[in-house]
Amino acid sequence: MSFTASRRYWLTGAGSGIGAALAEEILKSDAQLAVSSRSVAPLKILAQRYPGQVLVMAGDLTNSQTVREIGEQIANLWGSLDTVILNAGTCEYVDAQQLDSSIIEHVVRTNLLASSYCIEAALPLLRAGIAPHLVGIASSVTYLPLPRAEARGASKPGLRYLFERSRIELAPQGIEITVVSPGVVNSPTAINDVPGSFSWPVGKAARHVFTELGHRPLEIALPALFMAELWPLPKMPSRVQLAIGKRIVRRNPPIMDVP
Repeated sequence: MSFTASRRYWLTGAGSGIGAALAEEILKSDAQLAVSSRSVAPLKILAQRYPGQVLVMAGDLTNSQTVREIGEQIANLWGSLDTVILNAGTCEYVDAQQLDSSIIEHVVRTNLLASSYCIEAALPLLRAGIAPHLVGIASSVTYLPLPRAEARGASKPGLRYLFERSRIELAPQGIEITVVSPGVVNSPTAINDVPGSFSWPVGKAARHVFTELGHRPLEIALPALFMAELWPLPKMPSRVQLAIGKRIVRRNPPIMDVP
């Protein structure tokens, strides 16, 4: 089953990385797309490249009032949404030796609370849509503790639980939910120092996700080789998980999520 052309999408985190690549895939299907990001410039460029298909809804999604206003604008212009893809998020690395709780607070607010605001705004629009589909971008950190990912690792399992529990509650209303679990994708928040066979370019990842969304799976996990290695790890002893996690080294400095 495939629902693509003429559908109305709302995609968050569309300014860069897998979100920007997903926006391209959606727009190439001739769908209508509302795009959100803190950075308005890439969204305006996208609107210029696809005239008549793009609604620019830039704003800080960690602000609940901003999200409500975006929902109201989409309601006024379109009246409904068919697919909502909540991709916005951040990955700011934590130094456990000098723990800064403000980093954890910011990441949880960006990755988890902002998604809850977006779900609240989107549900009335999805109920009015055609074959409504809610999609959440989670993370491979829900399978393995990774170095310096304390903040992201605290937020993404919560996001997964939010979506999986919502799936049960929303099923009687005909709203289907898919959780996407990206592993190593070459994007600004990518994990470094893993073999190339375990990593995908962001364009390839976006094409795979968009194609799979047409089948409405409960979960999309990628890349396959990397995820196959991760899935058994939660059942292994903690010392084994720690030894494996230490091998994945992050070279980059913290990624600061700022407007």
